[in-house]
Amino acid sequence: MADEVLVYINKHRTEMGLPKLQMDERISEIAEKHSRNMANDNIPFGHSGYDDRMKAISKKTDHITATAENVALGDVDAKEVVKMWLDSKMHRKNIEGNYNLTGVGIAKDKNGALYFTQIFVLNK
Repeated sequence: MADEVLVYINKHRTEMGLPKLQMDERISEIAEKHSRNMANDNIPFGHSGYDDRMKAISKKTDHITATAENVALGDVDAKEVVKMWLDSKMHRKNIEGNYNLTGVGIAKDKNGALYFTQIFVLNK
């Protein structure tokens, strides 16, 4: 489903005249870990530990000049989560931002709810 999220994100970016984002597995691993931690109630839903995640990404990816993160929770598919983000001013700003790499991580909690994390990175 992570690849589907990227398809819908890139479809929107293309419609806006923006370049497509490239999926980076190193970033996706970090995004997935955050989603798992939220799904397992290790941390609250949200952006707790954002700075630590960005430091971890900079250790794996050189020349990072900007980052952002979207999270979502619900019983939704890839198309619906992207629509939720696009309907939110701040999430849309991240989607339309000056980034070239991304990572998407998804985890399911014990009740079947999905936790989504998408990290955006500008790597020059």
